[in-house]
Amino acid sequence: MTRRLAEVAKKVGMSEATVSRVLNGKRGVSDATRDAVLTALDVLGYERPTRLRGDRARLVGLVLPELQNPIFPAFAEVVGGALAQQGFTSVLCTRTVGGVSESEYVDLLLSQHVSGVVFAGGMYAQGDASHEHYERILERRLPTVLVNAAVEHLSFPQVSCDDVAAAEMAAGHLRALGHERIGMVMGPSDHMPSRRKLDTFAAYAQVHGLEFGPESVEHAMFSLEGGHAAAARLVRRGFTGLICASDLLALGAVRAARRAGLTVPRDISVIGYDDSALMNCTDPPLTTVRQPIDAMGRAAVDLLIAQIDAAAVQGDELLFEPELVVRASTAPAIRKPLAA
Repeated sequence: MTRRLAEVAKKVGMSEATVSRVLNGKRGVSDATRDAVLTALDVLGYERPTRLRGDRARLVGLVLPELQNPIFPAFAEVVGGALAQQGFTSVLCTRTVGGVSESEYVDLLLSQHVSGVVFAGGMYAQGDASHEHYERILERRLPTVLVNAAVEHLSFPQVSCDDVAAAEMAAGHLRALGHERIGMVMGPSDHMPSRRKLDTFAAYAQVHGLEFGPESVEHAMFSLEGGHAAAARLVRRGFTGLICASDLLALGAVRAARRAGLTVPRDISVIGYDDSALMNCTDPPLTTVRQPIDAMGRAAVDLLIAQIDAAAVQGDELLFEPELVVRASTAPAIRKPLAA
């Protein structure tokens, strides 16, 4: 703060006391002085105090990885509606292959002096990705909320679905149906929510005597095609139940089973994650673990608004309980007859 005051004061040729009065919204400062100080902040690359950002302060960036996965449009709808109720407008930023990167979106949002940013499914969840643009946000002290598990060194407030509970629910359901050979179709190996699910299932398998090893897990990009390729390898290894890290991966797993001549759920059971739109209309309707998107989206907005209002918000993770939604893609495991 002292360095910023000194640099701005030098830039506009005023005392640090005058600059401080402008930044703190004190009375007795002319419009010309105020405008000069704010312009100097912009030129030097400093974030304007929220109360001094004018109409642009009512903008909030919403950064998503894609819109093809139905869970992200659903989340955008919840967050956008909750922000509107608070008098803010969401600015949707969606990454595309060969398009604008998340880091470039951050630069754009900072240049527009947005009041805050909500990230969902961002690079913060990938351990091997660059996180330099998040460090820039931290330096600017811009109100920010992350949705779902992040790498440990980022100290932003987080709103997450409980991956441990989700993995235990899925594993418990398949185990109750008699499945002993359960495979995991997870996201990339550095994806933090997938790591949490995987670690949880490994511990669960050990406690309950289920088969588990490196051959029980396949990693894939979050797409139907990725799920198909990963699940096909598990199907060839004879697994009778598959737990997937997203509904799109699960739909790919169903397709892989059919291509192998198997029937879901008679020959192999499949569980998804998210409970995206229309999962009750697939063939078969997908058993999945539901993320409480409405509650998580509203909580993310509440945390963001609290930061904008200068309330003290800890960089903690709020965990929300998932729900197992049993439909028709899971069934009892087929018991092979004992040899005579």
